[in-house]
Amino acid sequence: MSALLSGLLAAVLSSAMGGAAVGATRFVAGAIDPVALGSLRFGIGFALLLPLALFRRQDLPRRQMLPRVVGLGLLFFGVFPALFNLSLHFTTAARGALALSTLPLLTMAIAALLGVERLTARKSVGVFMAMGGVGMALISGLSAAPPGAWRGDLVMLGAALCMAFYSVWSRPVIRETGPMPFTVVAMGSGALCLVAISAWRGGYAPMAQFGNVQWMSIAYLGVFGGAVCFFLWSYALAKTTPTLVALSVTVNPIAAAFSGWALMDEPVRWSLVVGLLMVFAGIAISSTSRRAS
Repeated sequence: MSALLSGLLAAVLSSAMGGAAVGATRFVAGAIDPVALGSLRFGIGFALLLPLALFRRQDLPRRQMLPRVVGLGLLFFGVFPALFNLSLHFTTAARGALALSTLPLLTMAIAALLGVERLTARKSVGVFMAMGGVGMALISGLSAAPPGAWRGDLVMLGAALCMAFYSVWSRPVIRETGPMPFTVVAMGSGALCLVAISAWRGGYAPMAQFGNVQWMSIAYLGVFGGAVCFFLWSYALAKTTPTLVALSVTVNPIAAAFSGWALMDEPVRWSLVVGLLMVFAGIAISSTSRRAS
């Protein structure tokens, strides 16, 4: 299997897991402080990845690289989840997912401005087609919005911008350190920051009232939405370009919709199927671009 294909598959699988994580986050977002929720997600993920890295005897990033890894970790595992969780206090999962799907466009623009990737017409067409597929898939859920939903949409755009810069800046660091050591140190840095803030603010107090369903949601966020999801994301960034990895985020809301159909018997509309086809067509068009930096 080529590096490009393995990277794309890892990114798509990561985004599919992230799609289900949106639903889990939405379920518990109103019951706990968004910073505390982020600390639980990445704290559990770090606790799972650290023993695995030690067992595999993988070296930590070199001392010269540590400031960059920690800084990227604070951006992606500190600022991003706080904004992501906060946005879902104000808007719906569908609208939030659509706002997050701007990530490929933002990443492509940032990568081109920083000279990391060449901006090609073929790649641009693929990005816009995939984003159009997300809009098509979510069209039925966009009309139902709580008052002031635009605030959550803007916050989610801010989260997408953080993720775009992370995807571009982290790629050379991941290729230098390796996906596992990078993810462990970066996730640990972000989680430690969120834990400290949450403990200071008393953000863990509502957990005393959690039931089994809430704890199951937290467990999913930590294991699959944290450890597995973001290791795969780092692996994908080591194998292919930031824009192609970011493009897989368009799978995220569609995976969330299909999980709702499988778990809660929510209807699958024609727009969802058409949107899924458009997303995969967009990924295929972009991934066959002649030049990938």
